[in-house]
Amino acid sequence: MTRKIIIDTDPGQDDAVALLLAFASAELEVMGVTCVAGNVPLPLTTLNARKICELAGRADCAVYAGADAPLSRPLVTAENVHGKTGLDGADLPEPAMKLWPGAVDFIVDTVRAHPGAVTLCPLGPLTNIATALKKAPDIAGKVQEIVLMGGGYFEQGNVTPSAEFNIYVDPEAAEIVLNSGAKITMLPLDCTHQALTTPAHVAGFERMGTAVGDAVAGLTHFFERFDKEKYGSEGAPLHDPCVIAYLLRPELFSGRFVNVEIETESELTLGATVVDWWRVTKRAPNATFIRSVDADGFFALLTERLARLPVRS
Repeated sequence: MTRKIIIDTDPGQDDAVALLLAFASAELEVMGVTCVAGNVPLPLTTLNARKICELAGRADCAVYAGADAPLSRPLVTAENVHGKTGLDGADLPEPAMKLWPGAVDFIVDTVRAHPGAVTLCPLGPLTNIATALKKAPDIAGKVQEIVLMGGGYFEQGNVTPSAEFNIYVDPEAAEIVLNSGAKITMLPLDCTHQALTTPAHVAGFERMGTAVGDAVAGLTHFFERFDKEKYGSEGAPLHDPCVIAYLLRPELFSGRFVNVEIETESELTLGATVVDWWRVTKRAPNATFIRSVDADGFFALLTERLARLPVRS
């Protein structure tokens, strides 16, 4: 049995690697890709998603345009991290595949058509997912699971001292999702900061001798320069592929089912994920918050799967 998923994304180099990992994994059926503004504006996220689909040989996978701004705030983007295109580091051709409108309708219709069988995989701000839940609250009980990259507690934030980028961009959307009643798993900075690229990992991508391997090596080379300078780390965390890896190898990850709330009012801590890790409140648990990953297992999976994608012609 394959697991049906919808990937909601704002590519982004690490989003691109997540898409490629999903396409390389026969256990997953990518029913569609929905795009949201985040790392770069919507015209670029939709362009980048189609480039990656074609790189993976999956021009048959429909890509949908979604929200071009958060629910109630101006858009914050991250070109300082991802470059002006969002996919700096790889020179990919312009896509030929069509862009479809109506990301939110696609999410709603697909979940309703396959009750209990569709997992939503948000890799960026949660605007599309929250909008779908507002439009069709019934889908909260019909999704199999929402597995998202976002938040941070022990690691705090990466865009402000207390907030991770995806949650910070649209905290109201995150609040809606976490209060929806859907089954939720969060892959936060506490986990993803352990999935660091190293020179050996990047060399492994280069040794594949494929268009995908070359592209991933180039993307990670560009992406990791920011974190090396900011944190003094050996490489960069591949945040978003952790979502897909969790679906494929949940045994590589560990966490707790706890209460997670979103700060939406404080100027000082806007977008913070307040995690009741030690269960000191009476607030009901609403998400499985993943704290750790087996990094060696993660990269072994990633390298093995990416090598399956089309070789250079």
